[in-house]
Amino acid sequence: MPRACVIVLDAVGAGALPDAAEWGDEGSDTLGNVARAVGGLDLPNLEALGLGNVEPLEGCPPQPGAPAVAGRLLERSKGKDTTAGHWELMGTVTTVALPTYPYGFPDEVIDPFMNRTARGVLCNRPASGTEVIQAYGEQQQQTGKWIVYTSADSVFQIAAHEEVMPLTELYDACRVAREILMGKHTVGRVIARPFTGTPGKYERTPNRHDFSLEPRRPNYLSAIRDAGQTTYGVGKISDIFAGCDIDQSFPTRSNVDGINRTIELLETVDEGFVFTNLVETDALWGHRNDPVNFHRCLQDFDRRLPDLLEALHDGDLLIITSDHGCDPTTSSSDHSREYAMLLAYAAGRNAAGRIHEDGEFGDVGATVCAWLGAKHPGKGTPGTPVVEP
Repeated sequence: MPRACVIVLDAVGAGALPDAAEWGDEGSDTLGNVARAVGGLDLPNLEALGLGNVEPLEGCPPQPGAPAVAGRLLERSKGKDTTAGHWELMGTVTTVALPTYPYGFPDEVIDPFMNRTARGVLCNRPASGTEVIQAYGEQQQQTGKWIVYTSADSVFQIAAHEEVMPLTELYDACRVAREILMGKHTVGRVIARPFTGTPGKYERTPNRHDFSLEPRRPNYLSAIRDAGQTTYGVGKISDIFAGCDIDQSFPTRSNVDGINRTIELLETVDEGFVFTNLVETDALWGHRNDPVNFHRCLQDFDRRLPDLLEALHDGDLLIITSDHGCDPTTSSSDHSREYAMLLAYAAGRNAAGRIHEDGEFGDVGATVCAWLGAKHPGKGTPGTPVVEP
């Protein structure tokens, strides 16, 4: 029975989209600029699969006989964040940009949040997640107030020290915020950002939890389940889709954990769809403007790619893609509006270096849907299969 696996290398964009200038991202090219910044990519296994066919990349030449179909995918959604990207990969386009808060959240949001959680608020402005806990962490410990902040994305983030605030209370506060942030204030995600440590040495923990909106249905993910296929979400996939159409969820603490879990599933399940997000390129290095460690993170994945390929059966589908950019070589630490990379490999076949031209995000879901024999969700769902079953 055929299986499918999609691995999202979070924020590994493949060049600025045509409208990138409208988002302040002209010239962004996460893969290309990282390659230049480190003097050439050293990713031999991804190179052999066909990464150099995605776009010109220093140190990663094109492979005319590459086994995977390669290309770049255009985003239709009005956004450049995790939610919009992943949803569109599964056929749900965000046609209206979700609200952002460059000056912080208004009283009509903050006041009911404080009242319902019985705690005050610190910060309430756009901020770097690693910097905001250093700036407000000690005050948070002393007062018990929430550190509330946002970014260029449509997010409401709540940070609290785990020794001051039990995780259950932090998660409950996020649920309260999710209820408040509807209507004209419908943000894409409310995110719990717990941390530990002492003043000047605070660190975020792996106990992050996202409270997302529910995507519109039907989409490719719901179609796959309707066809009787089991869906497995690895990493923050279940959070991104608000638990919708994910049968089994496997939260992870690191990329290593996520890769191991994906391999384990490919070695043990006989059918279904494994959907994995590997977040560290985004969370640890893209937002911190660190191209060297961004590259090292890609190298960590590259070293495990042979294990992933070995876990495939003949007739399985593996797609490696991304959800947006986060170019660590620019002055911005925010996401960048970029093409998604695409490598689509059908085990037992050789694509002979084929390039997928004029692709779009929805092609990922369309390919998985067709591969697993699911019925197309219907008119208006974007995407065409990259490879046929």
